[in-house]
Amino acid sequence: MRLPSLLARSAFISAVLAASAVTPTLAQQTQPTRRPAAGEGAAPARRPVKMNPARAESLYVSADPADHAPRNFERDIAAKARTDSIYAARSRGVMDFSKIRYRSRAGDMDVPAYLFAPTTKRGARGHAAMVWVHGGVHGDWSETMLPFVKEAVARGYVIVTPDYRGSNGYGAAHYNAIDYGGKEVDDVMAAYDYLKTLPYVDPDRVGVMGWSHGGFIASHLVMRDETPFKAAAAIVPVTNLVFRLGYKGPNYQRSFSTQEALRGLPHERQEEYIKRSPLYQVEKLKTPILVHVATNDLDVNYVEDQQMVWKLRAVKSDLAETKIYVDPPTWGSSGGHAFSRRVDPNTLERVDSPEQIDSWNRTWVFFEWYLRPYQDKAKSAADTR
Repeated sequence: MRLPSLLARSAFISAVLAASAVTPTLAQQTQPTRRPAAGEGAAPARRPVKMNPARAESLYVSADPADHAPRNFERDIAAKARTDSIYAARSRGVMDFSKIRYRSRAGDMDVPAYLFAPTTKRGARGHAAMVWVHGGVHGDWSETMLPFVKEAVARGYVIVTPDYRGSNGYGAAHYNAIDYGGKEVDDVMAAYDYLKTLPYVDPDRVGVMGWSHGGFIASHLVMRDETPFKAAAAIVPVTNLVFRLGYKGPNYQRSFSTQEALRGLPHERQEEYIKRSPLYQVEKLKTPILVHVATNDLDVNYVEDQQMVWKLRAVKSDLAETKIYVDPPTWGSSGGHAFSRRVDPNTLERVDSPEQIDSWNRTWVFFEWYLRPYQDKAKSAADTR
């Protein structure tokens, strides 16, 4: 009969399984613990490293403000005087131009700025306004922005352009006060306070726009807990200092690590650099923002800017209008970084490309939607009386 043999086979298999389950436990109980021999299993000793002095020097990044990059301040002041004279001459009969100063919200300095307005003012609260913010780690407002300023004023805007702390053209103290992502943001925010003092500006229709470092500041201004700005544009903006300084390397890092308020690199001041990077502030955004970037940007490389574009699309798609320009015609040494600021330095006229035209058309439409520069509130108020 097959039944007993089947039962015997089943019993045999059960016994084997039971034994296999018990055996490791017994082995663990009875087998003595073996200690590794001296040096066995330890990390191998690191071989001596021969220091390359030239490489070490090229990689060294000081954290001492005394080592901040020097400038020829006399040359910068002369260049700024030339820029001022060009604006004065080219504005005559076209728009009102003046050089102003106002107190920073940080309370520690007066900020020089340019003010542009229509020659004929509309009346109380008649004009929308914008704060335009220049770029460059140490840059300044230059004459090559003239054609775009003229267009803005022709559309009815009042424009103020601050040369915030760290800008060139105002001597050593202003230059060395640089505070990238810190008090410079307060300097630019105070431009809004100045605009409020102008009776013909409507404080409820003020926007902010910046390029590169200026786009970085513009982003910060609308990513605070509270902001007076109704719309913002950040063109090829710096977005992530933690990533950027690592990507750019020591030559670029030295412009940051030697700033008084930083005194170090991102790995040394992690929280500070994160706080100063707009990418990590996107969640606070409550204001419409337009962002344009270029894939062939050699200054704010696309590998940095795409982080901001993708995050805005992911978490603030209701507020962000973004556009990626694929390899637009280059201008200057920074590839596509100035793709929408193509201006002949001699004639100060636009040198348009299809991408420049498209970017500016989108920018004008964006701000017109939110700021309504064509609206004369003074006239509207008179009509309702």
